[in-house]
Amino acid sequence: MHPASLPRPAPARVWLHLLLFVVTLGTTFLAYLLLFGRSFPFSGAGLLAEDRTQALFFSGSLLAILGSHEMGHYVLARWHRVDTSLPYFIPLPVPGSLGTLGAVIRLRGRIPTRNALVDIGAAGPLAGLVVALPLLYWGLLHSTVVDSPPVPSAFPGESSLWVLGQELLHWVMEKVTQAPPAMAPVYTSHQTLFGDNLIMKALTWLALGPLPEGKDVVVHPVVMAAWFGLLVTLLNLLPVGQLDGGHLTFAVLGPRARWVGQGVAVVLLFLTVFVTASWGLWLVVASKVVGFGHPEVLRPEEPLSRSRKVICALCLLALVGCAMPIPLREVWS
Repeated sequence: MHPASLPRPAPARVWLHLLLFVVTLGTTFLAYLLLFGRSFPFSGAGLLAEDRTQALFFSGSLLAILGSHEMGHYVLARWHRVDTSLPYFIPLPVPGSLGTLGAVIRLRGRIPTRNALVDIGAAGPLAGLVVALPLLYWGLLHSTVVDSPPVPSAFPGESSLWVLGQELLHWVMEKVTQAPPAMAPVYTSHQTLFGDNLIMKALTWLALGPLPEGKDVVVHPVVMAAWFGLLVTLLNLLPVGQLDGGHLTFAVLGPRARWVGQGVAVVLLFLTVFVTASWGLWLVVASKVVGFGHPEVLRPEEPLSRSRKVICALCLLALVGCAMPIPLREVWS
């Protein structure tokens, strides 16, 4: 830390950060049980010991990744004497969710230089990956390889806005013409497939070796948490506005970073229409909530150092490594 460090957060606020952390630990624990468990604590049969252990693995790993991400931002912001809050964890007690919307910090001061902007923006994703990658590897070592028929992929994707629109149009035409409805298919099995990216493929190969055709991995709960950490890293590293990737892009390109953010919005629109409609939510968040603008640093005349350019390149590699066109896929057969 610099000798003239910022004052510690007021004790009256620390309890709120701790409370949100504990509540989020609880909501992610329950979310795992609702999504993947075979028992539930408030049911008549009670909670199975195996489910309790797996849910603790999941929630503990997930919050460790999210917390390290935000603490990376916090520590580097304090280093550069930028007034900031401790991380706020965001619980999401909604059935069907993972139990959290992640964690955030509040930067209450202006960032002094482009070098500081890179340090603060990159520290979160890199710190999160430092925790997520060993957890992911450990979880894959404790996962199980099973027989699994190959799942075909189509373009446009079955959950894309294009296909959903066609299905809606077909349903409307059936109602208008009073045609007899088509026979509904009968499904006997259901799978939740986690999207692959380069990091997942590489660590799966290192931990389990090459998977033969017709094989897949039933993953350990720690892998699920680490996978979500990679997804959070991907979303934060998108070069848009004041996302972490937007900070880095602005540090390198200045006001021209707006054009990059608008290009990313076009890519998200393409993914929403032709790959999976789930990207539509992030398209709205990126373009309407976050926006494409970025405030100028206090001393824009100070040049970006070579080491910070290397850090930006490293974060670009992390973005490519975390990229996945279809994050989650529900398959019925």
